[in-house]
Amino acid sequence: MSWANRSAAVALAGGGAMLGWWLPRLERTHPSLGGFTYDSATALATLSAISTGVITLFGLVLAATTIVVQSVQAASPRLTGVLGYFERSLMLFGALAGTALYALIVLTQIRPDFAPNLSVTLAVVFVLLSSAAILRSLAGLREMITGGGLVRAVAQQLHAVLDSEWTTHGTHGPATASLFQPDESIELAVQRRGVVRRIDSAALAAAAERIDAHVVCLISTGTFVEPDTPALQIITAAPADQLDTARLLSALHIGPSRRLDHDPAYGLRLLADIALRALSPAVNDPTTAIQAIDRIESALLRLARRPLGPTTHHDRTGVPRATINHPQWTDLLELALAEITIRGATSLQVHRRLRFLLATLTKHLPPDRLESLTLYQDALAHTARTFPTPALTALAGQPDPQGLGAPAMPFRLPEPGPDGSGGLDPES
Repeated sequence: MSWANRSAAVALAGGGAMLGWWLPRLERTHPSLGGFTYDSATALATLSAISTGVITLFGLVLAATTIVVQSVQAASPRLTGVLGYFERSLMLFGALAGTALYALIVLTQIRPDFAPNLSVTLAVVFVLLSSAAILRSLAGLREMITGGGLVRAVAQQLHAVLDSEWTTHGTHGPATASLFQPDESIELAVQRRGVVRRIDSAALAAAAERIDAHVVCLISTGTFVEPDTPALQIITAAPADQLDTARLLSALHIGPSRRLDHDPAYGLRLLADIALRALSPAVNDPTTAIQAIDRIESALLRLARRPLGPTTHHDRTGVPRATINHPQWTDLLELALAEITIRGATSLQVHRRLRFLLATLTKHLPPDRLESLTLYQDALAHTARTFPTPALTALAGQPDPQGLGAPAMPFRLPEPGPDGSGGLDPES
């Protein structure tokens, strides 16, 4: 979870405590601030009930979150780091803790001759707001613990990332020829251990322009690196002692695990994980695998005609400044389909859905990418021959957008003739 969410949760809890200490003191000096009217006994009972109830709710939310974590980890252990539900749960914990602390601290300031009306009224308001947040959280929990809900949550983030990453900016293809000689290159190594979460192409190109260099990134997003792993090749005529190595390396964001927000390939990895777990003998849930394949198909269609592979970014004068190695189309296709084809091709439902996916891609891919589908078409053709009977083999050969159950051909009304005939007979 991000530091921002942790800080916000702590701020909510601390803010509740501070407000509970300050507001009753303000009411002593300004008794006409408002709120419902309470006597001391009623205020004590109200705040005692609120603090006890909110602490109980805190435990229930914690138990519900534990259930979600277990369910998500059953689909893929890597999903817990990319779904926003856990970020929202942390904020909810902070709000509940702040409400409980507020009520407890206000409770200590009630005297036989003094009941802080506004403070008690605010405690009731905080309970109502916390209850609304809990209801919303429970609705998200119900969605999250289903296989289809997990697939939709990952796909929603994946589509957003695909629209922001791997854009058409820059020149795609082999690295653009540098203005400098190859023997003028210098290699920089990372100094941290972890996974490359993001390569900031704009920052890398700007840093290269400052030193009049062309930088080639030797690592890619999602790769685990050790300290002293070569990461950047700096092609420049400038002396090594004049390079701003800190600025160059700062464009590489390294953390403990992969993240989806700048790594679209990781989204495909997660969808494939969900499908593979659903197809495992222990789970045996091909319908969830079909839901994952639906979203994989959607992502592949977004990438079908998009330029992919190594990208070279230029400065305003057209000089190449940064070359970054992004996945090729075949890399993404292997990531999305290779393991699912092996694991799921013996399932009639998954087999037919994969055939439909390949048929759909065939209609949308440019000619130079069509050959990449041959491997999967041949694998499905080979697997179809292993079904027990010729009838099942023939059934497996029919593409189906639902796996099983979709109409073989959409029903369409006949086109009416010039005289209006040719439609449905009203008496039929």
